Amino acid sequence: MHSSAITTPGTSAPAPKRSASDLFGWRVIDIVIAAVLGVALGLVFWAWNSIGYLWFQAADAVTPGFGGTAVGIWLLAGVVGGLVIRKPGAALLVELLAAIVSALIGNVWGISTVYSGLAQGLGAELVFAAFAYRRFGIVTAALAGAGAAAGAWILEFFLFGNIEKSVEFNIIYFVSLIVSGVVLAGVLGWFLVKALAATGALSRFAVGRESRREV
Repeated sequence: MHSSAITTPGTSAPAPKRSASDLFGWRVIDIVIAAVLGVALGLVFWAWNSIGYLWFQAADAVTPGFGGTAVGIWLLAGVVGGLVIRKPGAALLVELLAAIVSALIGNVWGISTVYSGLAQGLGAELVFAAFAYRRFGIVTAALAGAGAAAGAWILEFFLFGNIEKSVEFNIIYFVSLIVSGVVLAGVLGWFLVKALAATGALSRFAVGRESRREV
């Protein structure tokens, strides 16, 4: 989106108000990029399954609940999808697709990976919706990462048995998840999208046009 407002590095002015067809109408290229991002980040999730799980177990052995610091990479897809496509449903769709790819390739969590993708994607989606899909700076990205982490925490609390664990565990796990979501999904996701845009690969998207104006 074009904006003549001057912004400081790492922030973004709100995009101009868009028509309903522009905001809600998905182009073919939007669908293609959502699929490409979903598959690519699903492979990242799959690669992270072993590393992240070891990190999770080691951190949890030090302080129960601290394993949440490893989760942020699994929240990355929703943030990236929302930052690139900038339309309702993008964050949810890309996170869900990545989770499905990870599950299909094979991991220890099976079908529950898809449930996690839904919850995490919805958490990120709600943050982008709260900004009316008009702000896509690093702060919004960080909040979307936190939203995805909150979605993961809620799902695991009620569906995966964390409700039976101590209050102390759940507080530590919640804080660890939020920090990981902000840093590994939000901030890292924002820099990843900026780097991708700088290559020209996203020239059909607003983030790509913004990148060209910044050069």
